[in-house]
Amino acid sequence: MLSLLISALIAIALASALIASQVSTGMTVFLSLAGFAGSFFLVGFLVRKKLSKAQGAIQQHMEAGQRRMQRKVQQFQNKPGGNVKQIQRQLEMDQKVMLKEALELTKGLEPFRKWSVLMGRQIATMRMQFHYQLKEFEQADEILATCGFLRGPMMMDPMAAAMRMARCYQNDDLEGAKKVYKRRIRWSWGTGGTILYGLMSWIYVQVGETDEARKVLLKAKKATGDQTFIKNWEHLSNQRVKRFSNAGLGDAWYSLFLETPRMPKQQRVRGNPRNTRGF
Repeated sequence: MLSLLISALIAIALASALIASQVSTGMTVFLSLAGFAGSFFLVGFLVRKKLSKAQGAIQQHMEAGQRRMQRKVQQFQNKPGGNVKQIQRQLEMDQKVMLKEALELTKGLEPFRKWSVLMGRQIATMRMQFHYQLKEFEQADEILATCGFLRGPMMMDPMAAAMRMARCYQNDDLEGAKKVYKRRIRWSWGTGGTILYGLMSWIYVQVGETDEARKVLLKAKKATGDQTFIKNWEHLSNQRVKRFSNAGLGDAWYSLFLETPRMPKQQRVRGNPRNTRGF
């Protein structure tokens, strides 16, 4: 917003100077518009340069945390005799710390609100997702309740839209979930709408509307070609509702916390565990 104000002031000052110099009207308009555009892009470039550093810090923090958790999972899978519940608790604690720190890092974006019309919505989107992943659903719902023109989180990201749909479902607002799905899926091409197709079909199954779920899965098959949708469509078409599963969607599905994933099995050591040769 400040960038627009600064650019407008520069354009006005330039126009006033040109008029005082008795420059032709056409040239005055042209140079004033050029001054506005040039100053707007220059200010925007400088702001984006600083903004990218703040956003990069959050991204690097998240990537580093995910790498640490992946290493722990790999170590658990390669080491026999580990406690499944213990590693699960460790991963949950690590994720909680990572997300809490990321939530704190979003404060570094606050100064940019006055420079960009959409920055407030971008911050709200990130905070809503972090609160959701922390299972702080009340805080996520509070942010989602602020949705409106230039307010609240943006639903351009399929995962953000899926989180909103999930909260609608869990708050017994089926119509709200349908509304978000219909608005967002029309802007999804190819695999971009995978999580939305999976969630909407799952919601329909949960409320007993399997025919509607089949319609969604039919579109999902054609749009994505995902085997999960193909199998689920076949299950519903043959009255095998209990075999419906979105497990094939992986972490994206389980991060909505609507179902709990199975922990990976440990590798068993054959033979005598004290003898590395297995004799």
